[in-house]
Amino acid sequence: MCRNIKTLFNFEPPATEDEIHASALQFVRKLSGFNKPSQANEEAFNRAVAEVSDAARRLLTSLHTHAPARDREVEAERAKERSRLRFG
Repeated sequence: MCRNIKTLFNFEPPATEDEIHASALQFVRKLSGFNKPSQANEEAFNRAVAEVSDAARRLLTSLHTHAPARDREVEAERAKERSRLRFG
């Protein structure tokens, strides 16, 4: 799985459209192997990003949990600490 794709579910405030789009873009880049597609592939690439964004948005709005929403700042600090421990 691409390490740049972040968990978007169960955060307060909820994931923004930009975060969902960025996640979809990373996913399509990983699948296609293109960071930026050629002109010949640009339409298919952009369509895939839009479709993955739509699917992700539908998924996020349909999921339910009883767990309390996570705080973005706290999770970011935890990720930084894990990275510091891992890479020094």
